[in-house]
Amino acid sequence: MRKNLVGYAFIAPWLIGFLIFTAGPFLASIYLSFTRYDILSPPSWVGLANYKALLNDDPLFWKSLAVTFKYGVFAVPLGIAAAVVLALLLNINVRGITVYRTIFYLPSIVPTVATSMIFLWILNPQVGLINGLLRNFGQVGPAWLNDPRWAPWSLIFMSLWGVGGSMVIYLAGLKDIPVYLYEAAVIDGASAFKRMRMITLPMLTPVIFFNLVMGIIGAFQYFTQAFILTKGGPEDSTQFYALYLFNRAWRYGDMGYASAMAWILFLLVATVTTVVFRSQKKWVHYGG
Repeated sequence: MRKNLVGYAFIAPWLIGFLIFTAGPFLASIYLSFTRYDILSPPSWVGLANYKALLNDDPLFWKSLAVTFKYGVFAVPLGIAAAVVLALLLNINVRGITVYRTIFYLPSIVPTVATSMIFLWILNPQVGLINGLLRNFGQVGPAWLNDPRWAPWSLIFMSLWGVGGSMVIYLAGLKDIPVYLYEAAVIDGASAFKRMRMITLPMLTPVIFFNLVMGIIGAFQYFTQAFILTKGGPEDSTQFYALYLFNRAWRYGDMGYASAMAWILFLLVATVTTVVFRSQKKWVHYGG
């Protein structure tokens, strides 16, 4: 009993912090989602009014969902594909390979705000790097972040900047594939492409599955880059769900409405990840 008390005493700071800063607000948001609450006055119970307004009377809610889904559908698969290709290339034993791995990994540890400011210059329609290169070839580049057609695609393109982080995870997964499988395939006369298709990718699917789940969750929570670069514009073309939730909570002071949005987001993320988890039996292959 005394040993248990000593153990609880050691983890007490974490438990207290978890209860006050995580579990408490989490449970309070359930109640607040059924109230009208502007921080300055006490919450007033409105029942399902917030949820009804979201689903029936708020076109920006549906647009923000569409923008978020569009980003997730394109950015997550592109990020996985780019990271896998990089990992395959950087898994080759050549001289100086560690230097190349470091170079491709470094962008993933650059702070998001700094990365956003870099891309604010790169995508500038007048003095930006990309449009400057296009002008050298006699082409006029688009307005990128200032054009509602190009702004979402600009953020999707920007998401590839940090694939070095997941690339390292794929490299670790590649190192974990048994060498004897490749040796047996070579003896059977399998080409390099066939070895990749029949051995490398199937054995890498657990790592791909992990990054897919994390990528989906990250796409639903996409906020910082859009907040810094576009503020949701132009014409709400980059009004991501998390950004709209932030605006409802802190710009308009509608905490009850924002809490309802947060719980809808929670249910969406839980639903999508559950579907992905159930699909893993069909395409994820574990070595055991």
